[in-house]
Amino acid sequence: MNNTNSIPPDLQTSIPRILVTGAKGMLGQDLCPILEDSGYEVIETDVDTLDITDFECAKKVLTEQKPDIVVHCAAYTNVDKAEEDIETARLINSKGTENLAKICAELDITLVYISTDYVFDGTKNEPYKPDDTPNPINNYGLTKLEGELAVQEYCKKYYITRTSWLYGHHGKNFVETMISLADRAELKVVDDQTGCPTWTCELANGIVKLLDGKPYGIYHVCGSGFTTWYGFAKEIFKIYLSLRGGEADVAIPLTPCTTSEFPRPAKRPTYSVMDNDGICRKWQSALKDYLTLRD
Repeated sequence: MNNTNSIPPDLQTSIPRILVTGAKGMLGQDLCPILEDSGYEVIETDVDTLDITDFECAKKVLTEQKPDIVVHCAAYTNVDKAEEDIETARLINSKGTENLAKICAELDITLVYISTDYVFDGTKNEPYKPDDTPNPINNYGLTKLEGELAVQEYCKKYYITRTSWLYGHHGKNFVETMISLADRAELKVVDDQTGCPTWTCELANGIVKLLDGKPYGIYHVCGSGFTTWYGFAKEIFKIYLSLRGGEADVAIPLTPCTTSEFPRPAKRPTYSVMDNDGICRKWQSALKDYLTLRD
């Protein structure tokens, strides 16, 4: 772990107040109730109540709300669109995060910044550790890394939490896309990109673990183990159809393919597996719970 700062403050003397940016997003909608269940007072904000790109606006909100912790979920997440609109991606992911980092430092607030596996180039052949050198190969990863660097530059009390292949019940994601395509005669899925599928609830619970006494620093909060998108799809259909008494390999003809067969504007890391140091469960177990709850 790249834990270069002191341990978190004692949060047991009073009910800690956590302000969440991007609370209406896929992660935020699962994170907020999990934080509340863990004993925190949660202040939900989104772009309509907190514009992170406006320094004075953001400072006013944080000064008035007086949170002990800010969990920064708000982000520009359209990986492909960022290739043609890096200005907007940078405004939100880089400048917006820098604004929050400066304000949190000034007001002595702990900052939790949600980052991504796409800060890595995917050339490593073993799981990335938090202190491995980032080298993003797309604009999205670049702007998220710039956010990381701003947090490290301005904050003394921070958790940078890198996650990957995120899915949840409250937003568009790979799991729901696969299920929506289940009736196709043939379904091709990329089999030469490898990563760690992560349920939003697993990430949320991982954040709670960090706040529960982990030293400040950089962490990988993602599903344990790894697979390809094709392997991920196979497991989705295996569990999904087993819950309905069906057989995935019979009902859904899934075919592996290469990235080159489905070119996208943004390059993706071939291998973005991250070592999470046991913070989250096996990705297969989390996926089963997700699909069970989905029904």
